[in-house]
Amino acid sequence: MGQSCCLFLCFLLCGGLELGRPQLLRPLPGGAPTPARSTSPVEVECLEAELVVTVSRDLFGTGKLVQPEDLTLGSESCRPLVSVDTDVVRFKAQLHECSSRVQVTDDALVYSTFLFHDPRPVRGLSILRTNRVEVPIDCRYPRQGNVSSHAILPTWVPFSTTVSSEEKLVFSLRLMEENWNAEKPSPTFHLGEVAHLQAEVQTGSHPPLQLFVDHCVATPSPGQTASPYHVIVDYHGCLVDGVSESLSAFQAPRPRPETLQFTVDVFHFANSSRNMIYITCHLKVTPANQTPDELNKACSYNRTSNIWLPVEGDAAICDCCIKGDCSPSDSRNQAHGEKQWPRSASRNRRHVTDEADVTVGPLIFLGKASDQAVEGWTSSAQTSVALGLGLAAVASLTLAALVLTITRKCHTASHLVSLS
Repeated sequence: MGQSCCLFLCFLLCGGLELGRPQLLRPLPGGAPTPARSTSPVEVECLEAELVVTVSRDLFGTGKLVQPEDLTLGSESCRPLVSVDTDVVRFKAQLHECSSRVQVTDDALVYSTFLFHDPRPVRGLSILRTNRVEVPIDCRYPRQGNVSSHAILPTWVPFSTTVSSEEKLVFSLRLMEENWNAEKPSPTFHLGEVAHLQAEVQTGSHPPLQLFVDHCVATPSPGQTASPYHVIVDYHGCLVDGVSESLSAFQAPRPRPETLQFTVDVFHFANSSRNMIYITCHLKVTPANQTPDELNKACSYNRTSNIWLPVEGDAAICDCCIKGDCSPSDSRNQAHGEKQWPRSASRNRRHVTDEADVTVGPLIFLGKASDQAVEGWTSSAQTSVALGLGLAAVASLTLAALVLTITRKCHTASHLVSLS
């Protein structure tokens, strides 16, 4: 026992196993390390995107060779490479594989994992001649430095960072005041008025994006497939509601690339007892520097010139709005539910975060604004007539009183003359 302790102290003083820098050989519970040799039994080669670990089978320097199947890398138990070399065992893995963890310091990126030696009895024996050992493996990469006169550009992005950035996309559809400066506090409208809608995406730390309204449909109740329905935007950005006796249109220019505003002439469903509608839109984004095309556009119908015009981009991208088919992959004459929300919609691709379905509503209708004006005019006319009749009655009573007074005075005067 005393001899083992002395050997263990000697091992610590000598530095243990070297992994590009001195490392300690750490035993797992139930075992103790053996003396180290003058040469390192574990060598680590840190490459640009991977690491190579070479392990001597005489891991403890005692002449007892470890079995390759007893060696694994990381808690994922990555297996060694198949090799004809009987003296060493090699592992090769990407920096982020084999349970590797990354630590960011002031001057370096440190990728860390472990080499495990977990011996098992051989040839049916129930004894072990080597110990269970855990060897730390580190690869250090300096954070500062330059290899040329050009800026250093990252060649990869960790998966967790990518997901975090994409999850910050928040889509919204809001009712706005007529001047677009604030959100409309009340969802009530009169027929004949105009609803101001603003679609927007909050990009967070994402690269600059441009928002498009791919499809919009109005229904008397919540739900993408409710009936009856009225399509407001179709064919990947054609505001088709502007063709049917209305002035509905996208607003140009945009206030920002990630914002798109449009107006819709208020309406209600003729055969519905509800006095409200819900508007559901499919929103999507593209890189801000991508040129608008037939699948990513915002086109409005100009009733004055009888043509389709885009908010940005070449006018030719709106030509497909006339044909009613802006995507070769879209199937024609589909049923209502499929036509509203094509197969490419985000509800069928949950992993995609660059598009979403959003709903605003209910929009509540109080009747036609012209009806209110007529009612006001009728009420005013009735008041004027009543006032005129009242004034006429007062004038008649005043005239009658005056005639009566004069008659009495005349009668008194004639009586006095008779007495004389």
